[in-house]
Amino acid sequence: MTALAATATPAPHNVLRGKPVADEILSEVSSGVSELASAGWPVKLVSMTIGDVPEAALYVRNQARVAERAGIQFEERNFSASISAEEITAAINACNTDPRITGLILQRPVPEHFNMRALQTAIHPMKDVEGMHPASIGNIVYRDLSLGPCTAMASVELLRRTGLKLEGLEAVVIGHSEIVGKPIAFLLMAEGATVTVCHHMTRSVAMHARRADAVFVAVGKPKLVTADMIKPGAALIDIGINQVEVDGEIKTVGDVDFDACLETAGWITPVPGGVGPVTVAILMRNALVAARAQKSHYDTGFSTL
Repeated sequence: MTALAATATPAPHNVLRGKPVADEILSEVSSGVSELASAGWPVKLVSMTIGDVPEAALYVRNQARVAERAGIQFEERNFSASISAEEITAAINACNTDPRITGLILQRPVPEHFNMRALQTAIHPMKDVEGMHPASIGNIVYRDLSLGPCTAMASVELLRRTGLKLEGLEAVVIGHSEIVGKPIAFLLMAEGATVTVCHHMTRSVAMHARRADAVFVAVGKPKLVTADMIKPGAALIDIGINQVEVDGEIKTVGDVDFDACLETAGWITPVPGGVGPVTVAILMRNALVAARAQKSHYDTGFSTL
């Protein structure tokens, strides 16, 4: 044993790390992708980026790396920020009608002059591996959880790994965005949980959070959730991503005061290393689900989607 290993501090038992969960999901995805490929139906994702977006470039590299690990083909397509809505919609439609492409990812952010909802709606629901098409989100209301927003599904997946029974669980979601907060609430309700959603107009977020068995936070404000806001033993799922300066260095932190909450929470996700890895794994699982659905669609005798 090296000196470094001998002196390393073991992770607290209540830290809910994403990598083991992501590894398990990706192992299952890889097997499914191999089966489809053997049946002559390879899984292929196309990533679309509009404009020069450094943060999107980082996501694309990570998605490409994980896709390769899962045996999924991955193609990156970059478009100028000056492209028109009609032109990018045409490019999306071309992917929709190409049976060799089984999934489409539209990277965020897009230039301000684009309507993100309109672009997302242009993606065929059966190729919506991000789970962001209105039809995909609407299906959750009807308890169809096969495809859904990746970050929201990853967050709920991590809660499942705590072993807590979701049926009857008291959950509080802090943040009500269309891509994270609201879908988490619908996913939890589909599992039988009782859900309270807090936002900037909520009178006392702390009052609601203190009674919860599980707290999800996705706001984008460092140390928003403090130890006195959660009850002992609660699960704390931190989805926030913030860049802060600590001792002259820029570090990535979540929305939770991690060190303080570590002593109170029954389970807590770190940032980075918590929800993030599982989100990408869920994206790959969605890609497999979408490809299977398309294969079944064509096997039934349909010539187009």
